[in-house]
Formats: sequence, C-alpha cells, structure tokens
Amino acid sequence: MTQLHTLLIGTALTAFASTAAFAQTPAQPAAGISGQAQVQTQTQAPAEAPAAQGVQMPSPAPQNLTAPGSTDPLVQKRNADAEANAEYRAQKKTSKAQMKEQQKAAKDEYTNQVRNAKLNRKADRAAASNELKSGMQGQSAGAAASGEAHN
Repeated sequence: MTQLHTLLIGTALTAFASTAAFAQTPAQPAAGISGQAQVQTQTQAPAEAPAAQGVQMPSPAPQNLTAPGSTDPLVQKRNADAEANAEYRAQKKTSKAQMKEQQKAAKDEYTNQVRNAKLNRKADRAAASNELKSGMQGQSAGAAASGEAHN
C-alpha cells in the first residue's frame, strides 16, 4: 500500500512540475519564417532597450516567499511552530557555546592546578632531599668527629 501511495504522489508531483514548467515558458512562435523573424527581433530588442542608453530600468519588486497572514488555523500553527523551533535552535546554539566556553575555562583551570601541584610536589621533594642530604652530611661529620675522639 505504501509503495502505491508513494507512486501516486510521485506521479502527481511530476505532473504538477511539468504543468508549472509549461506555464512559465513563453508561447512558441509559429513554425517557419515568422518564427525566425520573431527570434531575431527578440535578440535585437535588448540592445535597443532604454537601459543601454543610460536610463536605468526599475528592478522588479521583491517577491514575498511566505504567505501573508493566513486565517487558516493549521497554517498559523505551522508558522508558530516554525518560529518556535527557530527560536529554540538559536537559544540551544547560544547555550551550547556558553557550555563549551565554561568547559574550556574549567579545563584550563584544572590543567593549571595540576601543573602547580606537580611543581609543588617537585619542590617539596627537592627540599626534603636537600634536608636529608644536609642531615646526612651533618651526621657523617659528627660521626667522624666522634670517631676520632674514640680512637
């Protein structure tokens, strides 16, 4: 059933597209000499247009692609939903950017804390090592002095 439904929709869309394309094409001139003459005059017409003489042609008015305020409740709901979705996506995008910024700041702070902790640990070890070395030298000097006294 769904394949049949898809086929019917595809056929309808194709027919609609071909009808719309046919409606947009200009009327074909009659075959023969008059058709060739009309084509030649069409190609010469732009060269003689006022725009070629320095007079600027007015540009066509911009077309509004959205339907004006429809009274159909379903269209109004669709427009409201689209607007709400766009607002939600924009808000989500900004909050995601803020979250990434906060995470980056937290990560930077953490790496600084780890780096400082490593430096502090290294400094503490060096201080303890120096203290042990100075204590050993003091003991060995004291032991040597006491050993000389015993001999």
